[in-house]
Amino acid sequence: MFTHQLIKRWSLLAIIPLLGLALLAACQPATQTLEVTRVVTETVVQEGQPVEVTRVVTETVVVTPEVTEAPAEPKDLIVCMAQEPDTLYPYGGSMLAATAVQVAIFETNVTTFSYDYQALGIEKLPSLEDGDAVVSPVEVNEGDLVLDASGNPVTLAAGVSVINSAGEVVEFDGTPITMDQISVDFTLQPRVWSDGTPVTAADSVYSYEVNRDPDTPATKFVAERTASYEATGELGLKWTGIPGYLDPTYFTNVWPPFPQHIWGQFSASELLEAEEVARLPVGDGAFRIVEWVAGDSIVLEPNPFYYRQDEGLPYLDSVTYKFIPDTNQLIAQLISGACDIGTQDGLSASDAPFLIEAENNGLLTPYFQTGTVFEHIDFGINSYADFGDDQGRPDWFEDARVRQAMTMCTDRQGMVDNILFGRSEVIHSYIPSVHPLYPEDGLTEWPFDVEAANALLDEVGFIDSDGDGIREYYTDRGTSWEGEPFVIDLGTTTGNDMRQQMTQIFKENMLACGIDVTLYYVPSSEWFADGPDGPLFGRRYDLGEFAWVSAVQPSCNLYLTSQISGPEEEGFGGWGASNNTGWSNEAFDLACNTALSSLPGTPEYEENHKEAQRIFSQEVPVIPAFLRLIVAAARPNVVGFGVDPTGGTEMQNIYQFDLQQ
Repeated sequence: MFTHQLIKRWSLLAIIPLLGLALLAACQPATQTLEVTRVVTETVVQEGQPVEVTRVVTETVVVTPEVTEAPAEPKDLIVCMAQEPDTLYPYGGSMLAATAVQVAIFETNVTTFSYDYQALGIEKLPSLEDGDAVVSPVEVNEGDLVLDASGNPVTLAAGVSVINSAGEVVEFDGTPITMDQISVDFTLQPRVWSDGTPVTAADSVYSYEVNRDPDTPATKFVAERTASYEATGELGLKWTGIPGYLDPTYFTNVWPPFPQHIWGQFSASELLEAEEVARLPVGDGAFRIVEWVAGDSIVLEPNPFYYRQDEGLPYLDSVTYKFIPDTNQLIAQLISGACDIGTQDGLSASDAPFLIEAENNGLLTPYFQTGTVFEHIDFGINSYADFGDDQGRPDWFEDARVRQAMTMCTDRQGMVDNILFGRSEVIHSYIPSVHPLYPEDGLTEWPFDVEAANALLDEVGFIDSDGDGIREYYTDRGTSWEGEPFVIDLGTTTGNDMRQQMTQIFKENMLACGIDVTLYYVPSSEWFADGPDGPLFGRRYDLGEFAWVSAVQPSCNLYLTSQISGPEEEGFGGWGASNNTGWSNEAFDLACNTALSSLPGTPEYEENHKEAQRIFSQEVPVIPAFLRLIVAAARPNVVGFGVDPTGGTEMQNIYQFDLQQ
């Protein structure tokens, strides 16, 4: 009933533009036929003499009134989002809705489209090849700030282990050590703040100092590994890392300029609340803020001092961000034309049928893009303490063949088809197949093959001895768990329809392989809590489902032995570490650590990232399931809009958006 009514409504809406065209044609000036009478004087020859003769002439003429072209309509873009930004201060938070507005107000130094990096607000990406990035040997002594062998910034003292310039791990005993240090030169584009004040390198150094301030709630990872950051000219900057920190993304270590001439009057804590910063900031992007009506909208207009205006940018005359928390209302306003763009924070994969039907009726252009977030089911390979294998439960998952069999028994494509309407893809590693560092060969992509999965479980020795359809645990080690039914728990978060559907499919899949799975759901705050309290990172679970974020740089570090969660005093990575599976593989560690300590563009960087994935895909410490979808939509007349997997926000290139008229 609802769908039928909707189609009828869409049909009516589709007719309205046609009616408009007809009315427009009717209003055009018509060609007219008129009779015109005028007096004509001619010279004729009579009896050999010229004589002037006057007569009245009536003629029929066709008159076409002059057509004047109607002035172009203003290009006013309406962007509808589900959430209202919490602040427009870039260091004030990480809300996606805030980022969607910030990229219009502030220029981005480096963009990250299509799993790569691009210079935007700087002249170029520095590189070792071009000489604007240099690695130099330096001598370090006691008291110097360096990167230790574990990757942490420390003050060099006796007993601290570091990596020297030869790539060796050495312990400091008071004798000077030679380590590598990288320095990088950047040049800002000739940007201008929206109040007409030129942007300078000093504005970027000011931003760096604000970032370092303890009262600024922003990541300090790079700042803490910075030896110096200084202006080298009006637009020139130099970043130098602490000895030992060879950052593979060194070409991004340039801080976004902040308008020091305005913000410099505030302390770091005051910046969080000042209206000139959080609500009405002066920026150097393509647009400037006009007003923010709380609970309703934010209005922008072009920055009259935008440094790219000679290129005709931006194309739009204004941008209005409207806040519409109800998804149905947001889609309805898109269809009616009250909104031009619907952002990803207000749309999801569950809206796909509606959006596809609207597309078929020519009303919308939906965008379904696989993102960087991937769902996976983790094995509790090496659990912690009394929950441990062959202590609190059978050692189900230590044998890689069991993990391989369960991966083959999982209908991951079925999950994509049923949950994400076939718009995503099965993932076989911790990065997607479109990533430039995805191995061309040697990666194991386990198919959905129940017969092969059962044969592999038989080979391991887990068999159904009593004919009840559930396998039992049998080994030749004589443990107390012999004959224990293969009954395990799978946990994930509450309140997530996608995960509930996914785990239900998995439970049904496992029964076909003689494995009985009990599902349980807990609040996110409990599920993701650090150990030992949280079941996931406390390594006290059988199977756990959640999501990680892949990145431009492959995140092999998630599965390092050094990242196994557990108390540091027992040799683990700490309760905040990422490797909740307890999986440890020496060859993987070597490949991953080598890749992470190498610089992009080198053979060591590329080949070791690929080798780490080959080992991971063969050993399957987790079942990589599928990539989540980024869903957005736009009216058909919106030009330049799109969704990129690593772009951060679909509004990143708003300076290129246009409206066809």
